[in-house]
Amino acid sequence: MELYRLTIHEMRSLLDSGEVTAEAVTRSIFERIRRLEPEVAAYITLLHESAMEQARYWDQRGYQDREAVLAGIPLAVKDVICTKGVRTTCGSRILADFIPPFDSTVAEKLKRAGCILLGKTNMDEFAMGSSNENSAFTSTRNPWSLDHIPGGSSGGSAAAVSADECIAAMGSDTGGSIRQPASHCGVVGLKPTYGRVSRYGLVAFASSFDQIGPITKDVTDAAILLNVIAGYDRRDSTSVPAKRPDYTQSLVEGLQGITVGIPRQYFVEGMDLEVDRSAREAIRILEHLGAKAVDVSLPHTEYGVAAYYIIAPCEASSNLARYDGVKYGYRSRDGKTLMEMYRKSRSQGFGPEVKRRIMLGTYALSAGYYDAYYKKASQVRTLIREDFLEVFKQCQVLVTPVAPTPAFALGEKVDDPLQMYLSDVFTLPASLAGIPGLAVPCGCSSYGLPIGLQILAPHFEEGLALRVGYNLEKNTDVHHRHPPLD
Repeated sequence: MELYRLTIHEMRSLLDSGEVTAEAVTRSIFERIRRLEPEVAAYITLLHESAMEQARYWDQRGYQDREAVLAGIPLAVKDVICTKGVRTTCGSRILADFIPPFDSTVAEKLKRAGCILLGKTNMDEFAMGSSNENSAFTSTRNPWSLDHIPGGSSGGSAAAVSADECIAAMGSDTGGSIRQPASHCGVVGLKPTYGRVSRYGLVAFASSFDQIGPITKDVTDAAILLNVIAGYDRRDSTSVPAKRPDYTQSLVEGLQGITVGIPRQYFVEGMDLEVDRSAREAIRILEHLGAKAVDVSLPHTEYGVAAYYIIAPCEASSNLARYDGVKYGYRSRDGKTLMEMYRKSRSQGFGPEVKRRIMLGTYALSAGYYDAYYKKASQVRTLIREDFLEVFKQCQVLVTPVAPTPAFALGEKVDDPLQMYLSDVFTLPASLAGIPGLAVPCGCSSYGLPIGLQILAPHFEEGLALRVGYNLEKNTDVHHRHPPLD
């Protein structure tokens, strides 16, 4: 048995029965990391010693505590989520040595559930990017083809799960940063409804978009992790005090009575033909399982990219103003005056993509331009949200491709920001509306690169998306495939 290949629910069963130990699984994963990390580069920080200590602790204590649903399970966490006493860099030079004195709410919940923290995964700097090439430390590579990108910004988490360098991982999604890398790496990624999971301790990029979610090997694991991290948190003013269901109860076979909407704006000219074909084959399978497919329209979809790339940089400009070299983070030693220290700390500490977005946001918020850009984009955001509210009167879920193409080659779009931004064209509208989205594998390109299907549901109806994804997964063999790393 290859222990590193286990899912959360498989490992839970084997731990509880005594067939495997957490120490053996954790050792197996670290051996896997040792062999693959020089090529994949999924991690920024590894915690070998403390992880092995945690594994031995749980093996000695036993697994009778039903509240500790992740007891002995080795997980990875994206390096934008604060972990007490463990370096949290956000993939940026400006926070290269930052060690948080507190845990994020999600980290607290994971620890309370008994997980073993393997390390912090690589990411685009401050979660700004779609390829993982914007990290200040290294570029993560796609385990399915090492000369291709894994997606971003949670590319390190997706690559680690895909390469079996962890059992599962946490990511964050602002405009597609869980769903897109999950699709490119052939794993499952869930962006919850905005407000479903606490953002306390998530280092902010765009506060009205950012949401933490799981990246896993199958849909069942995504439901298990969402059970752990979802829920109201008084420390997050945007957290919603909605009742949290048991998401594993949504994983029932059959789709009778489910109407699936197929938005025509997501199947457009210029989209990769293999992506189109894989998505349509997935829809055919859903129909075979009892779902009814109907054509629907989301008329303001074409404005999603423009609206997002005004609103998100505006919020980034405000959030990143705190990194001035005074209280924490990188501080330039060259400045002779206060203003010079500010300027050099920020220019040396931030990478080019972060600087680009700060400048875009600062410009859009400046006097004389606020109404023309930020206000107008916010109005468009409302129209996009209303499109989704209206279309969900006709269907329970929407099914679309995750990205218009499979993973592209490293370096292919790094000098063309517009083309890079357009790679998120199918994930951005859901982020603008704040609805949940699930990415599940649905096919493979002729070059062996994974293709994902996006399942969108109404606000706080993650269970619906999980049900549809679970049934698709049960009736395809795509998620059983493994990258050709061995």
